[in-house]
Amino acid sequence: MALTCIQLCQRCTSLLRSRIVGIITLQYSTDAQHWPAALWNSFIVPVLPSVLQRSPNPSQTRQRWNLGVRSYCESHAKVQPSQTKHRNTDELPGTDMVSYQNPLSHQLIDGGMLLKEWQTALDLDDAPGHSALEEISHEEAVCMDIPAALPPVSISLKDYVNESETLGKLVQLGVQLWKLEQRPNVGSMLLRLDFQTDVTPRLVFLKQLGVEDSRLGYLISHNPFILTESLENLQARVAYLRSKKFSAESVASMVSRAPYLLNFSVKRMDNRLGFYQQQLGLSAQKTRDVVARHPRLLCGSLEPVKENLKICKLEMGFRENELQHIVTVIPKVLTANKRKLTQIFDYTHNTMNIPHDLIVKFPQVLNARYLRIKERHLFLQYLDKAQYDPAKPNYICLDKLVSLPDEAFCAEVASATLKDFELFQKTIFAQPRMTSFS
Repeated sequence: MALTCIQLCQRCTSLLRSRIVGIITLQYSTDAQHWPAALWNSFIVPVLPSVLQRSPNPSQTRQRWNLGVRSYCESHAKVQPSQTKHRNTDELPGTDMVSYQNPLSHQLIDGGMLLKEWQTALDLDDAPGHSALEEISHEEAVCMDIPAALPPVSISLKDYVNESETLGKLVQLGVQLWKLEQRPNVGSMLLRLDFQTDVTPRLVFLKQLGVEDSRLGYLISHNPFILTESLENLQARVAYLRSKKFSAESVASMVSRAPYLLNFSVKRMDNRLGFYQQQLGLSAQKTRDVVARHPRLLCGSLEPVKENLKICKLEMGFRENELQHIVTVIPKVLTANKRKLTQIFDYTHNTMNIPHDLIVKFPQVLNARYLRIKERHLFLQYLDKAQYDPAKPNYICLDKLVSLPDEAFCAEVASATLKDFELFQKTIFAQPRMTSFS
């Protein structure tokens, strides 16, 4: 029994030596004493037990085999240069050393796999996995396919509302996204904003300023860029308005009605206030009143204002004190359309024969709709009641002429029914117009 075991071990050792030498090219001596001791200790000893030990799991057998080969390679690299030579060297330390390569190395080995394929598989098995902190090249980053959480391309912001927290909360505030998506680059800007870090602090600032909840949607719909302004700039501009003795209520009202007000620098607002005070010759208090009632004077261009002032002085013939009164009562005269302003003045002054002093006394006529003035004047003329001189009987006040709704105008001023006025409109203008109550 013992003899049989010894023969079996010798046969396994012989087969193992021929198998290993067939896989890995070695240089050996025909004399056993020339083999390096480290070679035997690191190669045969670790590999032989792992091979002889049978394992039901093929993967474990393969791992043990790879471990043995790796152990041999590491030990072989530690052998002194005087004991080893590369296989292609011309001179070898021993006379009995010859170069040997097993011809079976190009044949199939375990599992029908070629040597080169087996070595490649071995390298792939031992390759370390990628770390999450490992840096990758630009080319690898470009080739990576990352699924997008949002639609890549869309012509409407409604496709992103369900995926973007910012857009969803803005819709709840009453922001009209259909207006914003028509403006270039605004949609992409909103998608890049984070609601908690970008939008919430500015909404809190506006709330603390006194802006009502119902006005937040209107403000952002007209000026979404306020969400990108720094809080330091916003606070500095509000502080400047308060330093000019604008009340907190006035500042909140100005910001609500002029959405772009806080987007302009302190220097710009200071120059605008100085311009209106000098051009109109108003006191500081009256200048504040004019700006507070029409805050867009601080936001718009100064060119229309300069043209309207020139028209009122040169073409309409208003004196400086008359112009001051008109502006303090109706600040919109400064930013009104030039054509509309001259058309209304020409009709009231030249057609209705209303003098300058009455226009100055009731400047609301310059801010009314031209068609309303014309319709009502012709209706009163048809009734033979178009009398605007306060010194004569049946005087018609200009304020009532332009400010009352149609039903009140017919009852109080024209002493007629609304049906008569609508019939007159159809007859004269050939196109019915909806009754206005504003």
